[in-house]
Amino acid sequence: MARYFRKIDDDMILCELCPHHCKVPEGKHGICGVRYNRQGTLIAEGYGVYPAIHLDPIEKKPLNHFLPGSTILSLGSVGCNLTCRHCQNWSLARSKVHGNDILTIDELLLRAKEKGSIGVAFTYNEPTINFEYIMDAGKRLRENGSKVVLVTNGYLEKDPWNDLMGIADAANIDVKGFTDEFYADITGGSLGPVLGNVETAFNRGVHIEIAYLVIPGLNDDERQISEFLDWTHGSLSSEVPIHFNRFHPDHRMMDVPPTPPETLMRIRDMAKEKGSKNIFIGNITRMGWNDTFCSFCGKKLISRDGFWAPKMKDGRCRSCKNEIYGVWR
Repeated sequence: MARYFRKIDDDMILCELCPHHCKVPEGKHGICGVRYNRQGTLIAEGYGVYPAIHLDPIEKKPLNHFLPGSTILSLGSVGCNLTCRHCQNWSLARSKVHGNDILTIDELLLRAKEKGSIGVAFTYNEPTINFEYIMDAGKRLRENGSKVVLVTNGYLEKDPWNDLMGIADAANIDVKGFTDEFYADITGGSLGPVLGNVETAFNRGVHIEIAYLVIPGLNDDERQISEFLDWTHGSLSSEVPIHFNRFHPDHRMMDVPPTPPETLMRIRDMAKEKGSKNIFIGNITRMGWNDTFCSFCGKKLISRDGFWAPKMKDGRCRSCKNEIYGVWR
């Protein structure tokens, strides 16, 4: 059975997991596609359904300041509570539950440490719609010494989000644009809940990094980027790593061209001028665009080649001994 719902009447359920607050009739699903009204009870149909299982570099999440050089078991389920026109994982996000095998938590605990994995990343589609499984699995994973990572759109109600932050070690959270109009038109959601949840994660001490997919003509203007950076510095910290990622045409946005490298360079320079300390450029291979530098003396600390990175021992600059934001061991 799902959590965070209430009955409106004999045939209708109100799901209270995410800000959509779907009214789900008997025999139907919410927007996410995995929460189902079965005879007046909300069922978490995605519980344990993970058709995509891979061992990934932690940098692929992307998390560049959380145990760099590590590998992590990565799980992708089906469904999503946003309807992004540019979705790059749409084959999972728009898939149905039926016909997929169940990954039990006991099986997950065995696989979580295979081949040197540091734990489990819930990723690819939107993981939080499988809230119940992550809560159940996360507690046992951490008891077993494994890390729990979320790669998420952050579009959840406050109470369940707080629950998840109690079992998460790290999260890469998408901020998809910085206007309500962008969120409504492109994602089918809204900006406010995402920003509130990012701030909650940061204040709870979860290691966070932010991903911002730069889409030409939609969220790459100077005003949006400037306001986004002002928010990260004012509500979080200038040390929080930001990944400005290159867009490529996908799903229902095949008519939009890839992000020009010049746009990414302009945004990187703007972020530096505003004082951002850890800026990365993703989805494009350019020498130095994903390296880590000391925020005090500027010395290069980690040189990355694609998703490969050497491990960093103690989280301090070798030259000036400045402490670098992140989790290093």
